[in-house]
Amino acid sequence: MPRRARVIKRRTPPDPKYGNVTVAILIKKIMLGGKKATAERIVYDAMDLVNKQLGTEPLAVLEQALKNATPVLQVKSRRVGGATYQVPIEVETGRGLSLAMRWLIGFARARSGKSMAEKLAAEVIDASQGQGATIKKRQDTHKMAEANKAFAHYRW
Repeated sequence: MPRRARVIKRRTPPDPKYGNVTVAILIKKIMLGGKKATAERIVYDAMDLVNKQLGTEPLAVLEQALKNATPVLQVKSRRVGGATYQVPIEVETGRGLSLAMRWLIGFARARSGKSMAEKLAAEVIDASQGQGATIKKRQDTHKMAEANKAFAHYRW
């Protein structure tokens, strides 16, 4: 990040199928090696699987999963007088959403399963129901922030 001028955040255009910006960001985060068509196919197939398994609107399930996985607090290392403290700070909304997507995709990739679409669909369903590895990661992050609440006065 530059020290002088503020970085202007670019607007992400919505995805072609659902017309949703969140889905477009998810597609970009899944994309590897510039293969956007493959990433789109993975996300759209996962959404279709979510629709088949739950019989509900897949966008609502994805939004619920991201809401459940978004952290409120995180810890940041601060060096004070030779000692490093884990200082709890509040997470900004954009960063929280980014972390939730990153965790969702990472744990979906780590799952055992047949295709990436099936693994992503399973992780989204689990996260929307408040269970799974993504939710555990969020709870661990909050637990760490809660445990280091004593160092909150080092926040600046």
